[in-house]
Amino acid sequence: MSRLLIVGSANADHVMNFEFLPAAGQTLMSQNYRLEHGGKGANQAVAVARLCQEHTRVDFICHVGDDTIGDALSNAWLSDGICEDGVTKKAGQATGTAMIFVGKNGENMIGVSAGANASLTPEALGYHQHLLRKADWLLVQLETPGPTVLSALTLAKENGTTTILNPAPASVIGKDLLRLVDIITPNETEAEAITGIEVTDASSAKLAAQMLHQLGPKTVIITLGKQGAYLSHDGFEGIIPGIAVDPVDTVAAGDTFNGGLMVALSEGLAMTDAVKFAHQAAAITVTRFGAQRSIPYRHELSTASL
Repeated sequence: MSRLLIVGSANADHVMNFEFLPAAGQTLMSQNYRLEHGGKGANQAVAVARLCQEHTRVDFICHVGDDTIGDALSNAWLSDGICEDGVTKKAGQATGTAMIFVGKNGENMIGVSAGANASLTPEALGYHQHLLRKADWLLVQLETPGPTVLSALTLAKENGTTTILNPAPASVIGKDLLRLVDIITPNETEAEAITGIEVTDASSAKLAAQMLHQLGPKTVIITLGKQGAYLSHDGFEGIIPGIAVDPVDTVAAGDTFNGGLMVALSEGLAMTDAVKFAHQAAAITVTRFGAQRSIPYRHELSTASL
């Protein structure tokens, strides 16, 4: 049985839809409002759970608040097949919160309050080290404290786990952390934050990928929105096109891509085929509103990509 582990954030997403995104100082009336289950770590864990096969164990290490939304989140994850061992409810704390503005073309603006996510310290992570030691694959992001991400990657590498870093939200990352990463999956903004190279096309993505390789990761996948994803892996360098769709909401697209990528690789797909699998899952996500509720199940993907 494969064991897939995600360490990351869990949030309540307060989402407003607009005709267009507001400019600085501008007040707009939203077309609608809804409360969603979100957080990059939770989104990726849900994507993994919905896209993996039955013989796979999915664990998610996170902190939620001692509140009703924390209960709702954890109950929903259980129904998707995520094991409960890594989920901790923090007394006296609120579940993390995100405020999301979505334009009619699917673009978004997001602000996040960490809440209980901030309490997922390296010390707290230690209570779940048995999950890290047993994991075959680890997927992490940057919405939890940096020292925690470093600790998770360190323990995983000590036990031969393959590590994936989705370096979101965009930030400068230390070399000590990047040396522990096997696969890194930034978007254009995140790649620029790490390398200083503005990524707009295949040529600039290649330069950024070369620098990322020098920092540690053997595999670099830079997601490029509608263009697809630039892959640099084991001698292959180039863009793997995405799937053309009419997007309505891109909030969880990157998270679905990362979850799908880990699932596909854990099942033995070649890297190029794994990226195509991830593209297909993300393409479905952007045609639906919401974060976790927009993430597809395995049976919704074309069997031609499995």
